[in-house]
Amino acid sequence: MPEFSIAGVAESPLGHVTGESELSMIALAAREALGEANIGLREVDGLFVNYLGEEGSVQLGEYLGIEPSHADSSDLGGGSWVGFVGHAMAAIAAGQCEVALLAYASRQRTLRKRSRKHVLAPWPPESLTAQFDQPAGLPVPIGHFALVTARHMYEYGTTEEQLASVAVSGREWAQLNPKAWRRDPLTIEDVLASDRICGPLKKLDCCPITDGGGVIIVTTAERARAAKRPPVAIRGWGESHTHWHPHQRRDLTSTAAVESGRRAYEMAGMGPSDIDVFQPYDAFTITPILQLEDLGFCAKGAGGEMFHQGHLRPGGKLPAMTSGGGLSYTHPGAFGIFLLIEAVRQLRGEAGARQVGPRPKTALVNGIGGLCSYSATVVLTND
Repeated sequence: MPEFSIAGVAESPLGHVTGESELSMIALAAREALGEANIGLREVDGLFVNYLGEEGSVQLGEYLGIEPSHADSSDLGGGSWVGFVGHAMAAIAAGQCEVALLAYASRQRTLRKRSRKHVLAPWPPESLTAQFDQPAGLPVPIGHFALVTARHMYEYGTTEEQLASVAVSGREWAQLNPKAWRRDPLTIEDVLASDRICGPLKKLDCCPITDGGGVIIVTTAERARAAKRPPVAIRGWGESHTHWHPHQRRDLTSTAAVESGRRAYEMAGMGPSDIDVFQPYDAFTITPILQLEDLGFCAKGAGGEMFHQGHLRPGGKLPAMTSGGGLSYTHPGAFGIFLLIEAVRQLRGEAGARQVGPRPKTALVNGIGGLCSYSATVVLTND
């Protein structure tokens, strides 16, 4: 099997984007990412997208003028692009494509502002969700994450202060990132005093709604040697999913990262102690705690205290959420692609004021999707 690399990464415009469409946002990011990779647009023969509407890869291919030999529009939630890394590797190894473009863009904030009211479409009455979940009054998605949070607090004694420390940790990194949406100073007391949205989660336990997007170029290590920026090697990858409905979840405090992480570590020949930078998916303050535990960085139930002690903040022993994360940097409905972009920049030494030093050699990215239903894990190195 050939070796694989990420040869280029780029964000689209972020925050509140009014002068672009989702497709043009991707085009801007694609031009920058392909420029880093030193690859022409016409050389792209694999497209991997999610959340671009019906037949998303077909729409994007038309817009960019690409007729791919391999396309993937699998809906795996916000972690899709971490999963797409492995899908692209498999497609390249099978000879179905050579240059894979992974793309995402959303204007959730702008479109929501234009609408007078935001109404979720009801689930079809024959669906299990409509039969078993909606009658219980569980709002999606926040109700599920609140339920998980409450259970974790009950089983392990996790406190609201520990949860708040996750948001504070991300904000400290965001203050070092000029592109971050939220950069104001934040304290544990600020988080605790914010409005309770769905107990025990409060407003500042939850990610903002922004616009944004990005592109990642995955190709063979041989092809990536011609890139203009240092390529980042993909050493390990794994994915798994456990459930769709909350009532089918076997353990509320455990995620599919247990399995996806095991597979990624095994492929990479590494373990948690080998990781220099950690990029977890933080849509809510509970999710980085779950991933920290499930990926073996600490014992089950110890994740909250690890955040509270400052180990994941700037200068901590395991730098994490270094862009500011979904809680402070950006969260346009899905965050997985941004985890990979930040990991690549850290490994290249291009993260500016938030650069982890000395320059890290390894990074672990973990994306989740659905109601903690799906997990994909990637181990990256700069050697």
